[in-house]
Amino acid sequence: MTDKTTSTAAPPRHDPKVIVALRNFAISITVFNILGYALLGFEQPWIWPFIALATGYTVEIGLEMLGARVENRAPRFLGNGMRGMVEFLYPAHITSLAVNMLIYVNDRAWVLIFGVVVAVATKWVLRAPVRGKMRHFMNPSNWGITVLLLLFPWMSIAPPYHFSENVDGWIDWLIPAIIVAAGTMLNGKLTGRLWLIGAWLVTFALQAIIRGIIFDVSIPGGLATMTGIAFVLFTNYMVTDPGTSPSKPGSQIAFGAGVALIYGFLMMAHVAYGLFLATAIVCLIRGLFLWSLHFANKARDEREAAQRAEEAAASSSNGDGGTPVALEPAQQATARDGNKIVRTP
Repeated sequence: MTDKTTSTAAPPRHDPKVIVALRNFAISITVFNILGYALLGFEQPWIWPFIALATGYTVEIGLEMLGARVENRAPRFLGNGMRGMVEFLYPAHITSLAVNMLIYVNDRAWVLIFGVVVAVATKWVLRAPVRGKMRHFMNPSNWGITVLLLLFPWMSIAPPYHFSENVDGWIDWLIPAIIVAAGTMLNGKLTGRLWLIGAWLVTFALQAIIRGIIFDVSIPGGLATMTGIAFVLFTNYMVTDPGTSPSKPGSQIAFGAGVALIYGFLMMAHVAYGLFLATAIVCLIRGLFLWSLHFANKARDEREAAQRAEEAAASSSNGDGGTPVALEPAQQATARDGNKIVRTP
């Protein structure tokens, strides 16, 4: 008999395909940050990516140890040496660098630290049941940035020009081309989110045209947003987060189109930072849907179990092993077969 206090083995955090996607994403964002600070013109202090990474790693490991203790299992970063630790920290690495890269908070590093803490901790707080497992439904880096924008109105996202501030000419075209090519390969072969990207791009273009027709705003201006490096990064690496976006084609289309539509409504309401807010709203709607689906399925299972219990009780009361029913005199004739008495109907 096993001891109940013995920790169970930690379940794998991701399947191999997702690990490869996370590894490629982590390498891409690391290289992009190195080039950004060395050549492109990133305006945050050079020490801040290290502060963000130290914060993200600490929060991720600390919450995993706490979760393992509560769930009576081994931490997921144990059991495979340094490789296991590195693979475990891929999501925190990506989230931390993304938050730092996409915000500008002047010289207040504590705001950056707070944003990274919120982003990484989101995966443990805002979760919903998916196929029997608890999964986070809010895009971590997007949610961390959204919370900062809501709590600190004086801050802003990083200026879009800093992705290519120190280069010009054909390099201005090369940077988005590389991002699109790498993102398309990543999402096509590993995450399978091309349906989402297609729906997002088509609907974004349509909402820009419709806003131009109805409200007489500049249609070329609305469409020009799609040519910026910030938009390209958002399209290929933010909205397509495999952990917080659906996998089925129909659901992907609804998700991508929903983000674009809500962005259009936010623009009509003159709300700034629409990309981040729209993504957070759609993720929240999806999370509420997952919880409502869970409760609906639970209520259905309870009804079916109660119905089966009632049917079993009714069957038992009619003579199937329960209270005997009264028989007519003709039905009480007996026939002997050996030493057994058989009741004949």
